[in-house]
Amino acid sequence: MKFKKDETLFTGRLKSIVFAVKGAKQLVTTEHSIMVQSIIVIIMIIAGCYFGINRYEWMMQILVFGLVLSIEGLNTAVEKIADFVHPDFHERIGFIKDIAAGAVFFAAITAIIIGCIIYFPYLF
Repeated sequence: MKFKKDETLFTGRLKSIVFAVKGAKQLVTTEHSIMVQSIIVIIMIIAGCYFGINRYEWMMQILVFGLVLSIEGLNTAVEKIADFVHPDFHERIGFIKDIAAGAVFFAAITAIIIGCIIYFPYLF
């Protein structure tokens, strides 16, 4: 089957959005790490409403939500591609997967630090 790219501005972008929404739905419904992180996002939204954080704190919180979920999605894609290319254990594939997981770790640590900066004044 040959892939035919849609060159029209409107329908091409619309199809891209449909694929993106489909991918986001697949991430949230099939990947446990995304499920856990989505629950944390919901908890943090509730905490933000409860403590009445200001608009800048909301912006930072939303930014780190997007950062962590995006990097986790890319990590998942790298893992799926690596498993497809080389289903058996391979040292180089393991190295690549570890690097992708390390990127998620950096994003998560950043989110935790920003969360602490936002919520410590409200808690203490």
